[in-house]
Formats: sequence, structure tokens, C-alpha cells
Amino acid sequence: MTAAQADLPTDLRAKFLKMPEGLRLESPAVADGAAIWRIARDSKVLDLNSSYSYLLWCRDFAATSVVARDDHGEVAGFITGYIRPEHPETLLVWQVAVDHDQRGRGLAGALLDGLTRKVAAGHPLRTVETTIAPSNTASERLFLSYARRHGTSVAREVLFDAGIFPDEGHEPEVLYRIGPLDF
Repeated sequence: MTAAQADLPTDLRAKFLKMPEGLRLESPAVADGAAIWRIARDSKVLDLNSSYSYLLWCRDFAATSVVARDDHGEVAGFITGYIRPEHPETLLVWQVAVDHDQRGRGLAGALLDGLTRKVAAGHPLRTVETTIAPSNTASERLFLSYARRHGTSVAREVLFDAGIFPDEGHEPEVLYRIGPLDF
């Protein structure tokens, strides 16, 4: 258990997954942008943004993003997110990815718990949103599991229909709205 987890009431502590052995949760630094870009690229599932955008993300949205580091300081996974300007109690999770050699250890769930705990510690947080393509069953399982663990509901609706994307073959993006959350 981390010091931050020990500060939480017992009933709330049980809602949060622990980081897998040998990994620690941190805010990203600009120097992590290249590793985050590589993990996103290697996921073969995420829409890959430019390498420049990941550098900016680590600079401008570090407070609402997290990385997992191994014992050597290497990035093993990440979540990028931001607070929605029109809905300041909503965290939108932009991307979640775990390096191939770290999969199957519960890291994505621990990252999501760690991120929402981090954001809620300094900012009112009532809702988590994300978009998921219908074929991305791993992300769907991650967010549905998060909602169950935190005892809240999930509302789903198509946010962006496939026809509005400029690139051929893009699936629709379904908005998952998870809440209300009680931290």
C-alpha cells in the first residue's frame, strides 16, 4: 500500500487497485513523450498521434495524466487525460496503453485508479468519460470493471459516427460516461 492509499478511509481504499510489483505511478515528464508515443504505436489499437503531440501532452496535461515506471525508470504504460473545460468535474481519459511485456498484470486498471485518485485529490471529480471503438473489447472491459469497482453506472452513446471521420474505415467512437463518482 502506498502512503496515499493509507491516507484514504478503509472502505475507499478497497476500491483502488494496487500497482503491480516493481512498478510505480508518476506524473509524466516531457522526456516521457517518446516512450508514450512508442507504446501507443506498438499497441496497434490506438489512433497514433504525432510524436510532437505526446511531448506537448506530457508538458501541458501532466496533472491529468500518469505513467507507470519500472525499476529502471522506463515507462511501462500510460494514461493521458484532461479536465473538460465545459464540465470541470469530468475527467476525459484520452488514451490508455500498456507495453506488451507488462500486459496481463492489471496495470491498466491500477493506472486508471491511480489517475482518478490523483485528479480527485486536487480537483472535484464526479465523472470519468472516455471513447471506445466497438472493436476495442480490452478498453471496454477496463472501463466497465472500473465502474463496477467504484459502484457506479455507465451510460453509453455514439459520440462520433464513423461517417464524420475523414479517414476511410474508422469505427464510430462510443462515449462511456462513468459516474457519479464519490471520492
